[in-house]
Amino acid sequence: MKVITENREARFEYFIEDSYEAGISLDGGEVKSIKANNVNLKDSYCSIYNGELILKGMHVAVYDKAGKYNVSDSRRERRLLLHKSEINRLIGKVNEKGYTLVPLKVYLKGSLIKIEIGLCKGKHTYDKKQTIKERDLDKEAKREIKYYR
Repeated sequence: MKVITENREARFEYFIEDSYEAGISLDGGEVKSIKANNVNLKDSYCSIYNGELILKGMHVAVYDKAGKYNVSDSRRERRLLLHKSEINRLIGKVNEKGYTLVPLKVYLKGSLIKIEIGLCKGKHTYDKKQTIKERDLDKEAKREIKYYR
């Protein structure tokens, strides 16, 4: 499994309750562009529409060698592929207060492009401050261990 890109901001902004692996419906030029690491998950999110899971806001750079049949919209909506039972479970969870679906990372599994989706709950500002504090303490401890040797 080769990780292409990861949404680090999502791990800071949300508590991740559960994660799912989903396929994605792409065009040929988009596949080549993603395999060349020209993808960005910042400000992307998932929504459920007519029983389908839709990924919105993911930027896939236009593949320059694709020719005239290339999709010109780099932020178009893309359909995510999950089993119907998983989608129904997600619909039930998202309808609860405070839950949202956020893409966490894009990776290759064999020759297939997969997306890890997190079922998340938003953090408050005091939770974010606590996360920053813990991260700083970990860095300081590692620095002390390094100089102790």
